[in-house]
Amino acid sequence: MQEVSIQFESANPVEIFGVNNAHINIIKKYFPKLKLIARGTELTALGSKAELKRFETKMKQLQDHYSKKSHLTAGSIEMLLGDNSEELTERSEKMDDVLVYGTSGNLIRAKTVNQQKIVETSDKNDLLFAIGPAGTGKTYTAVALAVRALKNKEVRRIILTRPAVEAGEHLGFLPGDLKEKLDPYLQPLYDALRDMIPSDRLDAFLEKGIIQIAPLAFMRGRTLDHAFVILDEAQNATKSQMKMFLTRMGTSAKFIITGDKSQVDLPKSQMSGLMHAVYLLKDVKGIGVVQLDERDVIRHQLVKNIIDAYGKDEEKDNTEKNKK
Repeated sequence: MQEVSIQFESANPVEIFGVNNAHINIIKKYFPKLKLIARGTELTALGSKAELKRFETKMKQLQDHYSKKSHLTAGSIEMLLGDNSEELTERSEKMDDVLVYGTSGNLIRAKTVNQQKIVETSDKNDLLFAIGPAGTGKTYTAVALAVRALKNKEVRRIILTRPAVEAGEHLGFLPGDLKEKLDPYLQPLYDALRDMIPSDRLDAFLEKGIIQIAPLAFMRGRTLDHAFVILDEAQNATKSQMKMFLTRMGTSAKFIITGDKSQVDLPKSQMSGLMHAVYLLKDVKGIGVVQLDERDVIRHQLVKNIIDAYGKDEEKDNTEKNKK
């Protein structure tokens, strides 16, 4: 058995190893064959030569990240220790990855490999499908790209839309007119925009129609020219609705369709138009597809564990159905 020690420079070991060594527990998950010992700001690993070499490589990435950011989070450790962390590091070094400067002074950028793939694939294609589970930042990244395009005068307007599917709730019983009924359903899109555009300017854009947020049904009959258009929650669009939406694309337009195939709220008798469209159009030139997964989850750490648990439960159900 061999030994390797990694020294992190920090006055406070909690910054490195987390409260109650929470970060160490994450590292152990990725290196189950190693024995890890934390003393002060030093992390010692004991194990085979091959495992220690991989451990050193990953710890070097953690050190580099900490030296640049001055902090480590559970999410950043998961991301850096994942299979694509080397690719993420190389991409980050090569590109100016700030998409938008947020209203609170924060820099809005792609935070995972697949979010960066959304950026790169959208730059190369006029139509993009971004598919993945909740919390992977697909909608937020798409909105950031739209705001960047508007600020750079690459488009004249932003159009954000969702299918108005009643996911277990009944819109008809909500108070107010149609707009007041639908605004809460479209709230995630408003939230993303408010992170990126000052409130007074956003209100002006909405009033002038430079930014439009509307249910998918309102797209029928329109030709969307010089626009950055995002269809969110696309798994709840039917095949006919998806065809209608895709054929709205006008000149100098950019389309991004986001969705989560595991959260379809359509009646069982109706097929989701999202996966049908991806299958039908995946080989068409000018159309890109990016698949996100649990490694891209940037919400609370528990969200990743919840997605994993539900995924295993669905696999179990499918196995039992196939046996029958």
